[in-house]
Amino acid sequence: MQRRAYLINATLLIISLSFTSFMCSKDESKPPFLPEVKSDVAFYMTSADGSQLINKQNLTLVFSSKTNNYPTLKVDSTMRFQEIEGFGYSLTGGSAIVLNQLDAQRRNKILREMFSSDSGALKVSYLRISIGASDLDPAPFSYDDLPAGETDVNLDKFSIEPDRKNLIPILKEILAINPNIKIMGSPWSPPTWMKTNNSTIGGSLKKEYFPVYAQYFVRYIQAMKEEGISIDAITVQNEPLHPGNNPSMLMEAPDQRDFIKFHLGPAFRQAGIATRIVIWDHNCDHSEYPISILNDAEAKQYIDGSAFHLYRGEITALNTVHEAHPDRNLYFTEQWTGKNESFSSNFMWHTEQVVIGSLRNWSKVVLQWNLANDTGFGPHTDGGCTECKGALTIGAEIVKNPSFYIIGQISQWVPPGSIRIQSDILPGLKSVAFLTPQGKKVLLVLNTSHKSQSFNIEFNGRRVTTLLKDQSAGTFIW
Repeated sequence: MQRRAYLINATLLIISLSFTSFMCSKDESKPPFLPEVKSDVAFYMTSADGSQLINKQNLTLVFSSKTNNYPTLKVDSTMRFQEIEGFGYSLTGGSAIVLNQLDAQRRNKILREMFSSDSGALKVSYLRISIGASDLDPAPFSYDDLPAGETDVNLDKFSIEPDRKNLIPILKEILAINPNIKIMGSPWSPPTWMKTNNSTIGGSLKKEYFPVYAQYFVRYIQAMKEEGISIDAITVQNEPLHPGNNPSMLMEAPDQRDFIKFHLGPAFRQAGIATRIVIWDHNCDHSEYPISILNDAEAKQYIDGSAFHLYRGEITALNTVHEAHPDRNLYFTEQWTGKNESFSSNFMWHTEQVVIGSLRNWSKVVLQWNLANDTGFGPHTDGGCTECKGALTIGAEIVKNPSFYIIGQISQWVPPGSIRIQSDILPGLKSVAFLTPQGKKVLLVLNTSHKSQSFNIEFNGRRVTTLLKDQSAGTFIW
């Protein structure tokens, strides 16, 4: 009897010690025996106050059939709109110069952070470059500059040599990181000998040089191709109604129409060039400019679409052009953040107007101006932009500016080939949503109010409840 009692007590002791050991091996902050619940939705946030910068939020967001009294933002993947081609920046000549001033290791690190498919990288998928100089080069130039009084109608002296020192090497480094990145080229001015005033500033393209300038584009695309750089699209003229920049050129709509219809389009066709021709490339205050060109059927056959900036006008101008010509594409190609503007104002306005606004009005691309500058907001031409703040300021340290986060809040999760889908707009909550090629749903929500907001995200009849900080953008992926 005593032996039996001893065995029972020993057995109980062993069980007790085993249970104690099991409990000690567990995270004491978690209740025992409860399975860990995985979140259905990943949530990343950037706040206008800078307290959150594309930070992943540690919230467990699970879709369910439960209901509550919070407002509901519905996402519907059966309602589909435009296909997305990419997000990115203008890689100006000045950007290339300051990037080239970094040592190879630092340059590769920041380029990978922006262009690679690495976890946490921005995954930038689209670049705009200048054909010749932009105003963010140290000085204006073209690919066929001549002494005053000389001409070169056969383009015998044409050369992209000015781009070989900085722009082309940086492009090749980026292409080595992301071979699929798309590149759009935009001219600020043709060679001065082709212009009515023989100046880099203003003037118009002489009509007798329309065919020569068309061949200038052909030669440029072919020369870049020989460098292993494919130009996916070109715009005919950057800001054609702003002839006061350096460089710049005035190009009225009838001239742009005739240049494309009689010269550029046929020249591309004859040379077998598939590079897309995009018109306008200026503000949202003159939708009649691209519409008037697209109304010409002969010109339209050569035109892929229209590009916009938003220094004037309303972003809904893109939809106006879409409704007039729904069979042509739309691109948002430029908007700068300023030297004297706050992170808060830049992030909120650009996210609402440039990103969400242009995408909800049919844009396939969202680009910021520009990629990088030095600590003095240069390089720039005499008369060029003195306050344009790039995504990066490059000096002793590399500083990430508002444009880095404006693009990064969406580019990481919406790859090329994604389709915009339907999403609601609620009071104080602006949104845009996508279906990716991998079948993921991505929802960008901007809380424009000055209080945190709880709301539901509804998809396929099920809901998840979340909280978005005031004056913040949240990206939700499921």
